Amino acid sequence: MLLIGSLVFPLKRVLKRPSSGIKNILSGGKIWIGCLTCLIKPGMDMIFGFDIQKWLYYKDLIWVLTAKEVKIRYKSTIFGFLWSIANPLCFALVFFVAFKIFMRLQIPNYIAFLLSGLFPWQWFANSVNTSPTVFVSNASLIKKVKFPRISLPLAVVGNNLVHFLLSIPVLIVVLIAHKIYPFSFKWIIGIIFLSFLTSLMIIGFSLIISSLNLFFRDLEHITMILTNLVFYCTPIIYSETMIPQRFRVFLFLNPLSPIIISWQKLFMEDAFSAEMVLVGSIWALIVFFLGFVVYKNLEPKFAEVI
Repeated sequence: MLLIGSLVFPLKRVLKRPSSGIKNILSGGKIWIGCLTCLIKPGMDMIFGFDIQKWLYYKDLIWVLTAKEVKIRYKSTIFGFLWSIANPLCFALVFFVAFKIFMRLQIPNYIAFLLSGLFPWQWFANSVNTSPTVFVSNASLIKKVKFPRISLPLAVVGNNLVHFLLSIPVLIVVLIAHKIYPFSFKWIIGIIFLSFLTSLMIIGFSLIISSLNLFFRDLEHITMILTNLVFYCTPIIYSETMIPQRFRVFLFLNPLSPIIISWQKLFMEDAFSAEMVLVGSIWALIVFFLGFVVYKNLEPKFAEVI
């Protein structure tokens, strides 16, 4: 939930003027967006139907919204950020007792294995479960200030990305406790690449759900149910090697499975599965562009239904 009153002034300030850095970037023709470098030639300011220069103009707005989400998430709490890692740690403890001690599940370094999947999953689940109400809960802001509505779900995803990155040091401590030391240059590059890939997929799902929820309000409850179902259909508490060969096709039909497996292999083995990375990349691109198509087609009608 965004604090409307505290946002109106910084939003208006951002909307009135682009930063000088943006002007310099545009004049040079090169744009660096995260891990992507796009070359914008004169007259070529539209990509996939989106005004890239307009996006650069509003990038400060996205940072303002993301920073605000991060600041107010645990405002007035005693432990603050620690609550974001308490949830996966508690789940990992419960799953360890249930599956490792009681059911004797044969997965080495099970706590480290669990957390290597639970932390990325929490990033996905928190973003997706918040997305149905992101436009509805910010109706006042949308009515008061003219700005790209897409920045709201992007801020939610960015907020959860920050918390995911801050949870990695906790995972590193757990890995070291299990005598796992996959800390190489390739490991760092892998984190950057998988973070980018995961972001694409989460943004796509968030855009689809947040846009459709304005027209079908039951989607909020459906999303919660589906998220819980997908959790158990994704190899987080069990290893993908435990799935019989004849059922592995279902592994690839779940967009989250290749992404989570790639995170597990990176954290646990400092390695990549080319098969999983390829399938995960395809799914991420499909979901990402589908999300933008859904948002672009429904956004003109937002004011009528919000």
